[in-house]
Amino acid sequence: MSDLILPTDSSSQIYLDANATTPVLPCIAEVVSHTMQICFGNPSSSHITGIQAKHLLEQTRQKARDVIGAQQGDILFTSGATEGIQTAVVSTLIAAKEHAKPKPVLLYGATEHKAVPNTLIHWNAVLGINATVLAIPVSSDGLLDLDFIAQHAGDALMICTMAVNNETGVYQDLKAIEKVIRAHNTEVAWMVDCVQALGKTALALSDTTIDYAPFSGHKLYAPKGIGVLYIRQGSAYTPFIAGGGQESGMRSGTENLPGIAGLNKLFCLLLDKTNDTFKSIDVLNGYREQLHQALVDTFGNITFNHTFALSVPTTLNFAVDELSSKEVMDLFDAAGIRISGGSACSSGANRSFVLDAMGVSDWRSENAIRLSFGPATTQAEITTACARIRSLKPILQANCLVVSDSSSPQQEACALGLTQFRHQGACCWLYVSQDKQAVIIDPIIELIPRLEKIVHTQNLAVAAILDTHAHQERCCATTLLAQALKFSLHDEHELGWPVQQTSIALPECTIERLATPGHSQDSVSYLLRCNNSQQVLFCFCGDLLLPAGLGNTAIDGGDALAMAHSLRQLSTCLAESTVICSGHDYQQCFAINWQVQQQQTPLLHALLNNELSDTEFANNKQRSDEDNLCKFATLCGYADSLKYSRAYELNAVQAKDMLTASDVYLIDTREPYEHGANNIPQLFAVSPARVMNIPLSRMANALVDRQLNPQGKYILLCRSGNRSKQAATNLSQLGFTDVYNLSGGMALL
Repeated sequence: MSDLILPTDSSSQIYLDANATTPVLPCIAEVVSHTMQICFGNPSSSHITGIQAKHLLEQTRQKARDVIGAQQGDILFTSGATEGIQTAVVSTLIAAKEHAKPKPVLLYGATEHKAVPNTLIHWNAVLGINATVLAIPVSSDGLLDLDFIAQHAGDALMICTMAVNNETGVYQDLKAIEKVIRAHNTEVAWMVDCVQALGKTALALSDTTIDYAPFSGHKLYAPKGIGVLYIRQGSAYTPFIAGGGQESGMRSGTENLPGIAGLNKLFCLLLDKTNDTFKSIDVLNGYREQLHQALVDTFGNITFNHTFALSVPTTLNFAVDELSSKEVMDLFDAAGIRISGGSACSSGANRSFVLDAMGVSDWRSENAIRLSFGPATTQAEITTACARIRSLKPILQANCLVVSDSSSPQQEACALGLTQFRHQGACCWLYVSQDKQAVIIDPIIELIPRLEKIVHTQNLAVAAILDTHAHQERCCATTLLAQALKFSLHDEHELGWPVQQTSIALPECTIERLATPGHSQDSVSYLLRCNNSQQVLFCFCGDLLLPAGLGNTAIDGGDALAMAHSLRQLSTCLAESTVICSGHDYQQCFAINWQVQQQQTPLLHALLNNELSDTEFANNKQRSDEDNLCKFATLCGYADSLKYSRAYELNAVQAKDMLTASDVYLIDTREPYEHGANNIPQLFAVSPARVMNIPLSRMANALVDRQLNPQGKYILLCRSGNRSKQAATNLSQLGFTDVYNLSGGMALL
């Protein structure tokens, strides 16, 4: 078997990300393969093989006309929708170079795929058009503002809208949009992105004044790398690709005949009313309702980000009220269900610009999940998908992620000791003592529902809710969390700490408070000291220290000289092994001890080794913070990249071979709810005793509990290899010498 062929059983995965791409249908793949091996001619060749290829190409073009309702105009084969968009925009703007409009504009829908505004901005600058690029606002339902179009259409050189949104499935009223556009400008070029409409809505482009309509094959069961562009008769056109003159000189380059053959078969299926491959709208609506019910049954508190009546039935966009999109996606992925967070083309983004344009809350935008299926999906596939989704509920209940009917969850997500919670680089810490008292440090508003659920489902007794300082970049969550947990803060408290108390006593440890101004005037650090050894195990320092860095002093209340005094004072209290628990972690470090913190932070090292006086430290820090403030104004602290450390990469074969030695252990760095969805010992043929589940959120606790031996041999894994790589790097920086990362993670097993 080729190394490029993954040994994945396709029946084990539930694919619900069809708006990103679709598998090629077997009947289409058969046609594509036949074309590559038998009907492989070049359509430009004059011999019989070439004539056959040319016939296939033109037959497909005619079928495209039939499918999209475009008997007039041109049908151009492209590499996909992005090329079609470029072609439409370039053609329009070149034709508009001699325009006489005093204030020209280029309009696009605020919820358009990024390929549209980015293309407009790019070619507007390159071609020197100098038009103003404006986003057409949308309503809370995602519908375009027709009044805005009416206001600006007269000055428009081009108007770009879409038929169906790729994130929400919301479809636009093209007839209403057309009426407004043509009432104010009969000549303006109008492009409609029809990528998500094919196979889901009826199209009759010749009956409209749409000038350009791009389509993409891979969004509807055809291969990647093939698409179609409809060009209205008489609309401006300039070849985007010049060369050998293929496509009647409109688009040079040898045609992608296998891809075109795939479109041919796709169009046949769409046109054959006796074939039930593609389901009716009524059937697809039924599918959506089944998935909707399965999601509600599983998650309970769930908010859908679009109105079903205004959306195609193949898309469900939602947010789970108390879970981040990453948590939901990781859980689904571990269970073999493939979904996406917002748009797959923007999966690195923190929030959805589409939902922002619709005015949804920050939480819904930042944690949107898109579940989408194709119109060729079968009832059996939907039934299996719903069963798989519902199978997640016991895992969620066992990990306090949804409300459980059981008073004793099977396993504790908030296990004894320290757990880290994160939101956009900010860190919140939950310490649970042996007798299940909870201390929450630096709570975050967005995490209040999650913390509330954990406290209640685990029957924790809240001992304290503390802030390390009045966070400059966000609202205080201490009072709100106390209200949610029905916890009474003392009448006289500072940042949640009772002013009359010198410490908070827990069975195995004591928490002390130390004033450490510098990042702000009110900054304090909380030292969690072991009652037996009297050693400080954890230092909750807020933004005085960040992993491999120091807090920002170039903000209100910042004082670099006070920071120097605080750092010197803190150093007298901490052991080298004390784990530093910061208020922010921009480095994705998760766990760092005092020894490594000094090694990785040059300015701190110089201060504590008396290479710099307090004044010299303050001068250097002020200059550094002022420089960084110009680049990173929103950050609460700055750190250089963590110094290189060795973390070896292994593929699955190497990992399994290494695990034949009895002294090698596996560490699953995923959260318990993900870990519980797979039988890791079985997958790697090792005993359960050699598999540990230490998620990144528990890495700091694992160091203090000495779950890991710096001389031990460990292979770390996760879903994709990213989290485990962070953890492996983290451990190697802490002095672990035999740490390995499973490259590609569970995805490449």
